[in-house]
Amino acid sequence: MSAPVWITATPPTPNGDLHVGHIAGPYVAGDVLRRFLAADGVEARYTTGLDDHQSYVPVRGAKDGRTGEDVADGYGASIERTWHAAEVAFDRIVHPRRDADYPAFVQDFLRRLHGAGHLVARTRPLPYCTGCRRWLYEAYVSGKCPHCGAGSHGNACEPCGRPNDCGDLTDPHCETCGLPAELRDCTRLYFPLAPFADRLTAFWADVRMPPHLRVLCETMLADGLPEIAVSHPADWGVPVPVDGFTDQRAYVWCEMAPGYLYQSDRRGPGGGPATGPVQFFGFDNGYFHAVLFPALFMAYDAALPLPTAFVVNEFYQLDGQKFSTSRRHAVWAHDALAGAGSDALRHHVLADRPDGRQTSFTPADLERTIGHLRTGWDGWLHRLCAAVARDCDGRVPAERPAGPAWERLRAGLLRTVGELREAYGTAGFDPRRAVALLDDAVARTADFGHVHAHERDRPDGAAAHRAALTAQLAAAAALAAWAAPVMPAGAARLAALLGERPGRPVTAAALAAPEPGRRLDPPAGPVFGG
Repeated sequence: MSAPVWITATPPTPNGDLHVGHIAGPYVAGDVLRRFLAADGVEARYTTGLDDHQSYVPVRGAKDGRTGEDVADGYGASIERTWHAAEVAFDRIVHPRRDADYPAFVQDFLRRLHGAGHLVARTRPLPYCTGCRRWLYEAYVSGKCPHCGAGSHGNACEPCGRPNDCGDLTDPHCETCGLPAELRDCTRLYFPLAPFADRLTAFWADVRMPPHLRVLCETMLADGLPEIAVSHPADWGVPVPVDGFTDQRAYVWCEMAPGYLYQSDRRGPGGGPATGPVQFFGFDNGYFHAVLFPALFMAYDAALPLPTAFVVNEFYQLDGQKFSTSRRHAVWAHDALAGAGSDALRHHVLADRPDGRQTSFTPADLERTIGHLRTGWDGWLHRLCAAVARDCDGRVPAERPAGPAWERLRAGLLRTVGELREAYGTAGFDPRRAVALLDDAVARTADFGHVHAHERDRPDGAAAHRAALTAQLAAAAALAAWAAPVMPAGAARLAALLGERPGRPVTAAALAAPEPGRRLDPPAGPVFGG
C-alpha cells in the first residue's frame, strides 16, 4: 500500500467570487491529482480553507459599504458553491471565523515561536494615513515594489513575487482614500529568516519545484533573507498572543502556516502527517510557500515533515492583464460554469493551464472548447451508440476486436495510458499533456470508427463491422476511466452508459469492452459537451 498523500491548495480570499483564473490555477489541478491517486488506491487527502483574515476582505467591505464579516461570509459561501459546481472535491475546508478552536491553534503556534526566541520586536517605519487614521499594510497600502519597481500592495509584490516591509514601498498611498501616506515608526513582531538559510537551502535541494520558483528562492538567498513582519496594528484577524502586542493582529500569511497544519488535523509538535504535502499555488504565492512557511515550520518543530512538491501555476490573463478579484477584472467562474458546464470548463482551463508561462483566457476560446467536446467527443459517442442500436439490437456485439487496424489502435491507446499515468502522477504532473493525450485518443478512435463504418456495406462485412464497434466500445470504456480525473462528471455519465464502475484506475485494464449482450441505451443528451 502506498504512503498517504496530502494535497493542499492555497485558501482563496473571500473578497469576491472565484474567477476563471482561480479555477485554472490550483483548485482543479489539485483535484485532478487527488482523483488519479484515489482511483489508483492511494490514500489521498485534499484540503484547503478560506482566507477570511486577509486585509483585502475589510477593504472590499469599506468600498462596498459592508462589514468585513458580511463580505467574508457571503463570498465564502459563493466560493464553496463554485467549487462544488466545478466538481472540485475537498476532504476538508477550514473556516477560520467559524471553526471554534482555530484562533487558539494559531495563537499557540505563534506563542511557541516567540517562546523559543524566533519572534523579535523591531521598530521600523510603517505607512500611516492621517485622513483615515489608520496604519497601512498589505491591501491598505499601494506603491512601487522596492525590488522590481512594479506597482505593488504592501508585504508582497505579485509581479516579482518578493516580500516588502510596506515602509520600503516607493510613493506609498492609502488604498482606501487615495491620500499619500506618511511614514511613522511602529514596533511590531518580526520573524528573521536568515537563521534558517542553510536548512532552507537543503530543503530546496530536495523538494520538487519549477525553475521559476527556484530562481526566486536563490535570488532571495543571494540578497540576504529578510525579516518578515508577523504582526500589524489592526483590528481584523487573529489577536497576537504576546505581551505588548495584544492590540495587533497576526499577519495573515504567518497565520496560514499553522492554518495548513490545522487542515491536517495536526495538534502540536510530535503528531500529525507522516509525510509533507504536495502544495498547489500560484507563483505570486511562491515566496510564502517556498521560503516563509518552511522556515516557520522549522522553527515550530524541526521534525515536522516539509512539503514534497510544489505545483505552481503562472498568471492566467484576461485581455492581456492578470485576473484580479480586488480590481473586478474577471470572468466569474460561476457564470462560466453555468454556460459551459464543469467538463468543458475543466477541459479548457487544464488544456490552457498557465504552467511555466502565462496564458490568456477568452470567452470565444471557451466556446470553441465546448464545440470541440460536442462534435469530437460526443459526436463519436453518439455515432457509436446509434450504430450499436441500429446494427446490434442495442446490445454489445459478441464479436471481439481483431485485425491489423485494431492492433495499431490498441497499441497506440496502450502507449497513451502509459503517458497519461506519467502526466497525472506527482513526479511528472502535467494536466496540459493529459488533456492533449485524451483528445488524441478520442480522435484516433473516431477515425477508426469512420474508416470501419464502411465494413457494414460489404456483403460479408457484418461481423467485421460489429467487431469494429466492439473495439470502439473498449476505447469508450477506457475513456470513462482515463478521463475521470479531468472531467469527472462526463466520465461518470459514460461509465453509467457502459455499465462500468466509476472511478476505475487509469490503467491498461480499462481498455476492455463491456460484456457481450449487455444492453446500451443511447445517451439522451451530451456526455461531455456541456
